[in-house]
Amino acid sequence: MSATPSELVGPGEHRADRTPRGKALAAAVSLAGLLAASLGCDRGGAAPGTDADLDAAPPWDVGLNEPEPRPGMAWIPKGVLIAGTPPDRLPRIADEEMAGAQVVMHGFYIDLYSYPNEVGAIPTTNVTQDEARALCEAQGKRLCTELEIERACKGPANTTYEYGDAYRAPACATGQSRVLTPNGVNAGCVSGFGVHDLHGGVWTWTSSQWLRDSSKPGLVTLRGGNGPTGDLVGRCAHGRGVKPDTRRPEVGVRCCAGEVNSFEVVLEVTRDRPLRLESLVDARVAAQLSLLAPEEVRAAAGPVPAEDAFKVERTWTWHPRGNEELVLGGGCARPGGAKTEARGRGKRAKRARPGDGTTCGLIIARMRFSAPMLLAFVPSDVWEPTLGETDSPRELLLYGGDALGAFRRRVTYEWGKIGVADKERKRKHKGRRGLSYD
Repeated sequence: MSATPSELVGPGEHRADRTPRGKALAAAVSLAGLLAASLGCDRGGAAPGTDADLDAAPPWDVGLNEPEPRPGMAWIPKGVLIAGTPPDRLPRIADEEMAGAQVVMHGFYIDLYSYPNEVGAIPTTNVTQDEARALCEAQGKRLCTELEIERACKGPANTTYEYGDAYRAPACATGQSRVLTPNGVNAGCVSGFGVHDLHGGVWTWTSSQWLRDSSKPGLVTLRGGNGPTGDLVGRCAHGRGVKPDTRRPEVGVRCCAGEVNSFEVVLEVTRDRPLRLESLVDARVAAQLSLLAPEEVRAAAGPVPAEDAFKVERTWTWHPRGNEELVLGGGCARPGGAKTEARGRGKRAKRARPGDGTTCGLIIARMRFSAPMLLAFVPSDVWEPTLGETDSPRELLLYGGDALGAFRRRVTYEWGKIGVADKERKRKHKGRRGLSYD
């Protein structure tokens, strides 16, 4: 796999100093450690197994040690944030988000709404990061870090969106651009901690640097906001890097207070050749991919063992974006199973005759703990699939054939999901010789 682990870096640390801190954080993240600390410190150090220990509230109890309330602010209790997006949860931006790392955070306050933090008020926008910071400091507050906003959004259950794990556009009116609405209009846009309008309106300045791409230094992080791809932008893990002197009509302010959770997100982004045909087929991977072919495809082989129903003939590695590596397997299910030899030689061996029962296609998977996880199956009908590249690493061309002849399909990578377009066929164009797809 090309993806590398996320790191959390505190302010003032140098890159060479990150490894010890990262290991210390990983050890601190253990829920068992959090439980021990809660029982030993918060509950007066009662010995394990005593009555006091049995009656103790769990460490994720949001009511523990809640301080005096602050008007217009929600108290976010200490707890564990599942930062970013786990690889098996989509949509996801692999080179911009942590892969579901556990981050222990202490309690803090956050404004219920965007500045001026009043129900019915139009959020203040067109301010730079320094101006946003000054507005917060004038109230005895500060800018939030990006992980504080993510924690406030995900709530105690660490949901993908503030209202749950399933995307619902009406909840926060997401899926639009530059729509400035008064605070509180979207009544259903509230997190499990009672924080309102974290999405669907303005983007929010944070105090965090944007450390995802070393080729673009000097950026800081925005969180929240809105955009046409609502299911992507509306997630609590989503962020954007901009210059700190940026002024935009959709960028505003939300303040925090209390001790700063100072860790920042740092990603080491690995990029590779977009598409690579593997010269040697890994027998183990090919066997694993074969079992991912849809049941109706494998049925074309007839009554044969499952491992012999679909035979992967070729494999590719696809890197549609940084820190994302997909494994592709092209093959066919032929009557009689994998041991049946394709008829003919060369290209003819890859092209079955319509009606002979052969069904071919491309398996697209992501490796997870040494096993492929199916993302999509793209039919190439009776021809064994071949692949071509386009100008974008996020788009491939699959070539196949059916009773009408050759065709191609565009296969696109869409934030972790796979999109498959309709068949395209060659046709004659005015002023051109021969047939072409374009």
